[in-house]
Amino acid sequence: MIVLLYLPTRGFEFQTVRPSSSSWAYFNKTNPNLFCHLPMARQNKANNSNKKGRLLIKQQEVIGDIEDLFSEEDTHKIRASLLEWYDKNQRDLPWRRTTKSGNSKNVKEEEEEEEEEEKRAYGVWVSEVMLQQTRVQTVIDYYNRWMRKWPTLQHLAQASLEEVNEMWAGLGYYRRARFLLEGAKMIVAGGSEFPNTVSTLRNVPGIGDYTAGAIASIAFKEVVPVVDGNVVRVLARLKAISANPKDKITVKNLWKLAAQLVDPSRPGDFNQSLMELGATLCTPLNPSCSSCPVSSQCRALYNSKNDESVMVTDYPMKVVKAKQRNDFSTVCVVEISGSQALSQQSQSDSRFLLVKRPDEGLLAGLWEFPSVTLDEEADLSMRRKLIDQLLKKSFRLNTQKNCSIISRELVGEFVHVFSHIRRKIYVELLVLHLKGGMHDLFKEKDKKTMDWKLLDSEAVSRMGLTSAVRKVCQHSILHAKRGDASSQPLLCKRQPERELKRRGLWLDH
Repeated sequence: MIVLLYLPTRGFEFQTVRPSSSSWAYFNKTNPNLFCHLPMARQNKANNSNKKGRLLIKQQEVIGDIEDLFSEEDTHKIRASLLEWYDKNQRDLPWRRTTKSGNSKNVKEEEEEEEEEEKRAYGVWVSEVMLQQTRVQTVIDYYNRWMRKWPTLQHLAQASLEEVNEMWAGLGYYRRARFLLEGAKMIVAGGSEFPNTVSTLRNVPGIGDYTAGAIASIAFKEVVPVVDGNVVRVLARLKAISANPKDKITVKNLWKLAAQLVDPSRPGDFNQSLMELGATLCTPLNPSCSSCPVSSQCRALYNSKNDESVMVTDYPMKVVKAKQRNDFSTVCVVEISGSQALSQQSQSDSRFLLVKRPDEGLLAGLWEFPSVTLDEEADLSMRRKLIDQLLKKSFRLNTQKNCSIISRELVGEFVHVFSHIRRKIYVELLVLHLKGGMHDLFKEKDKKTMDWKLLDSEAVSRMGLTSAVRKVCQHSILHAKRGDASSQPLLCKRQPERELKRRGLWLDH
């Protein structure tokens, strides 16, 4: 059978043992650090003590009482030490400025107090969603801009998905923004107050266990735990847990450990202190153990001091990430010109073609230039053939019939990494002149399945574009700087580097 052992120099590990008639007496004698086994295994031993053979039990079935491992004394010490440290060292972050709470209340009226709680909850919600997979320093500016535009849940509920996506552009993982909007609309449409418990918060689209715990504890003082990557690392080191932190049973037990530690009088502050410790001191590669307020309770640190082969950073176990798949994409910046020559172009008679991605899947509902995704690398002629097919099928743009090519150039290529995809993107500039004028392009629009629009260069620069689309724009600019400006498309001529930086389209290398 499989049991979970605590080894002084290696932490918790699963090991397979062979039960026999005297196995339990012998095993408990030689392994005093055994702390859990399955009731099924105990019953098997009692009823089948003379049975031979190996009983194999899946690791997923092992349920260890890890939450009982913190002694009452350690629990109180950890709470007190972390809260004292947090009060002195917490970072000044905008979403925390509305969550400070103490024994005295500035707001006396009950209705005003509830309104303040809802405002805090909304701010915590927005910040926690933004902070998923994103660095704090990046989030600060986005959070401030978001709260200026939509200061309350009611304001957000009135926004459109396009507005929200534009505000979110550059943060990535755009499904988060859509869930925020859907959740706000659901709460406001229901006419109820902001959900104030974990159980009710879990009913809101996009709110999982972690976000629900953060909102409930920080804004409404519900005594519930939170477990994110920082908390997992802190708990794994405090208890020297070497099990896979992604394993379902391990995750479940880490939540139990976190629940045991939550301070009942200051649950929100304690949860934030635990996350703050992981973010600032108990970091993945270079933990500052000498400055850690709970180093005396840290089993990983104790092990590292007593065994040279053990390091604090051995905990938690390093999980091998899934390998990213590679694919390729060809993007065509299509400019529809009212003139038949680049030298005659003006900003007023030139428009750029943008298309909206499907409402499901990667980058759902966002705007981009026409593109084709490839399973394998293709040469320039094949890429152009595929783009021409797309333009003909979706927009009735046929260079043999209703439009002529003024300019067509390959302007660059780059690699853009999504969470699970490494994509090589080829960028092409295509300037077209419609023989019948731009109104011909709109004749068949209602019959198309693809949503698209034509915008001038100023409107394009004001849009909230993904970082990949901004890179496409930037490659167009770099190409223009290398060539004769008089022979470049308007997207290049009208958007110098300084203007692109001002509008957030420029990406520093």
